[in-house]
Amino acid sequence: MRIKKAIILGAGFGKRMYPITKKTPKPLVTINSITLLENSIRFLTSLGVKHILVNAHYLHSKITNFLKRKKFSSSVKVVVEKKKILNTGGGILNASKKFKKHPFFVLNPDTVWRKEYKKEFRNLEKVYLKNKKATMLLVSKRKSFDKSFKGDFNLNQKNQILRQKNNKLIFTGAQIINRSVFKKRKVNPFSMNVIWDELIKNKELLGVISKQKFFHINSHKVYKKLIKKIIR
Repeated sequence: MRIKKAIILGAGFGKRMYPITKKTPKPLVTINSITLLENSIRFLTSLGVKHILVNAHYLHSKITNFLKRKKFSSSVKVVVEKKKILNTGGGILNASKKFKKHPFFVLNPDTVWRKEYKKEFRNLEKVYLKNKKATMLLVSKRKSFDKSFKGDFNLNQKNQILRQKNNKLIFTGAQIINRSVFKKRKVNPFSMNVIWDELIKNKELLGVISKQKFFHINSHKVYKKLIKKIIR
């Protein structure tokens, strides 16, 4: 694959995962004896991504120490949000400084990324490189293990993302962007939803639909159910 850079979002408090996340940051929660963070790093590495940044805030030293003990073929570094948490948008803008004009993946480690996604990520990259527009991987609500999701988006015939009253698609937690989507924004706390809404308004946000069963750790209740399943 041509895109060699990525950010993994690891700064959140994981409050819906209490009591586990009182002492363990959510990216270090395990599924099948592997942390969510390592699973995401391994997946990105399998795609040929060479430079991975992990943003961190809550219990950031545990994430830093975990990565120091591990050896990955890709370069993996932590960008710590020390003073305050920057939310998803601010966190990506801050962490991506060294990427300059290069496109990069953004991954939410709460999703259990599996080898079956590799073909879909290649398609995600293909759509992004062809159109030079931010592109997200979406999935039907019907394919979600967690049935509490109400839906985030819809797609029109041009694969442009829409927000409507009855949204049938969920954001999987994977997207390709570059820093141009932030325009002249400064590094402050803000949500990626603000950026997505601006892109949607200008018809500049595209979507690719995943065919995979969607396993996403949204809460402690879902986590307890999920760890009883065997996920290859």
